Amino acid sequence: MFIVKYRKIFFILTAVIIATAIFSVAFFGLNFGIDFTGGAITEVNYTQERPSKETLEERLQELSIGGFSIRPTGEDGYILRTKDLTEDERVSVLNALSQGGEKEVIQERYNSIGPTIGSELRNKAFVAIGIVIVAIILFVAFVFRKVSQPVSSWKYGIVAIIALIHDVIVPVGIFAFLSYTVGAEIDILFVMALLAILGYSVNDTIVVFDRVRENLRLNREHGSREDFELTVGKSLNQTYIRSINTSLTTLFVLLALFFFGSEATQNFALVLATGVIAGTYSSIFLATPLLVTIGKRASK
Repeated sequence: MFIVKYRKIFFILTAVIIATAIFSVAFFGLNFGIDFTGGAITEVNYTQERPSKETLEERLQELSIGGFSIRPTGEDGYILRTKDLTEDERVSVLNALSQGGEKEVIQERYNSIGPTIGSELRNKAFVAIGIVIVAIILFVAFVFRKVSQPVSSWKYGIVAIIALIHDVIVPVGIFAFLSYTVGAEIDILFVMALLAILGYSVNDTIVVFDRVRENLRLNREHGSREDFELTVGKSLNQTYIRSINTSLTTLFVLLALFFFGSEATQNFALVLATGVIAGTYSSIFLATPLLVTIGKRASK
């Protein structure tokens, strides 16, 4: 009942968190990768000792290929992101990476994505997220249709979406900061992580709401006139330990993937980890108190 009773404090805290995330996105911006802007990605491995990143950057800057980013992968490789390259430019890049033939380099992959395809992928990503949000509202409204008092069933879905917006904005804000500080890029894996967060977080919220629905049904069957705030608080007390334990076990796996997995999946694991934390917070400290607030206004 503590969380429900002092819900205004948590509303203020949530507003501060969201405002900080929005400021981060507005101030630092998002660094979209070639998946969305178009360009080329080249991955190479070295059979001998890998040269330093600084040395390769100096050689690549001499080629006049425009902006690029290069980062190590594994123990003996690099991933280079550039504009879309011509065949001659690609050969020149490989020559620079091999330091003029001094190092034996193996090209593991070379992918080129035009700007038109990148724009199409970006639009499809937004559409996918929009469809997920609408589907969640409709599904929750249908499931909770039999407990539409004192809160209408569709409002459960709206509350769940508000919590999901929080869960998405937080990792996006963190990633905007990382884009500015370490050059992290928004790619398809990032979008997949956001979609996974949507599915995971709404599940956490629905678990609490489902217990509210069950307690409302029991109150109706027993003829109890229990206050809605008390019912929601009791439902939260019955489920928050389960939510925290489930999130912790998921978080341990994601942290292991981040620290011990390949560099290619580090950003994916980081986004998911922040989303899991944000989702656990929102289901307990945002969605449930917000449901009480809406219930009180509906009963007036």
